[in-house]
Amino acid sequence: MAWLTDYPREKINWFPTIDLSKCFKCGMCMNCGKQVYTWTKEGPVVSKPLACVVGCTTCANLCKGEAISFPDKNELRASYKKEHLWAKVTKQMKAEGKLNPTNP
Repeated sequence: MAWLTDYPREKINWFPTIDLSKCFKCGMCMNCGKQVYTWTKEGPVVSKPLACVVGCTTCANLCKGEAISFPDKNELRASYKKEHLWAKVTKQMKAEGKLNPTNP
C-alpha cells in the first residue's frame, strides 16, 4: 500500500470513533468501502479500525449527526515526517508509474 510503504499499519493512529449520542442512525457510515463498521441495534461500531484507509475521512464528512471523528491530522503528519514516509511513498509511486519520474 503506497500510503505506508511497508510501515506497519498498527503503528499509525488513524481510525474513526463514534459518539453514539450524536448518531442519527442514518447508516451513511456503512457505505465505507473498507467495511470498518458493523451495524448493531445501538447503531454503528468501529469493528475493523486498522482497515480504515490512512487519511480518509469520508464517513465523517457524510455523517448527518457529525458523530464520527478522527485523530488530529497533525498527529498523522508528524508520524509521516518522523518515519520519512512521504519520501518513501513518493519513491514507490514513481516506481509504480503513478507519478511522472521527472516531477519532484
